[in-house]
Amino acid sequence: MTIVVAYADTPPGHAALRAAAREAVLRSEEVVVVPATADLDPTTDSLRAVLDGAEGLDSSGVSLEVRTSELHDPADAVIQVAQQLEASLICLGLRRRSPVGKLLMGSTAQRVLLDATCPVLAVKP
Repeated sequence: MTIVVAYADTPPGHAALRAAAREAVLRSEEVVVVPATADLDPTTDSLRAVLDGAEGLDSSGVSLEVRTSELHDPADAVIQVAQQLEASLICLGLRRRSPVGKLLMGSTAQRVLLDATCPVLAVKP
């Protein structure tokens, strides 16, 4: 089975990646990293940041793959990849946002938590 990580090059994103690595070792599963930033262009430094953030998984013996999606919304991309792979778990990082901030900007984490068809592990940095 597979653990999908919603990854951004932020402290919550790094926490999600570490949590996914721990779970993958415990469950003997592979990790698939999905970039969770709306402005990701696979030819830019953003993708390099995803790969750099995931380098630590190699030393833990965890199998790692990075997947991008044609979808531009990060929540939709994470959910789509998780469904395609029949993931056993989605890991994502949480950051503190005010209620007004969530109302105006939306929340990728909230959408994944509500719409995912598998368990979601939400971690704080």
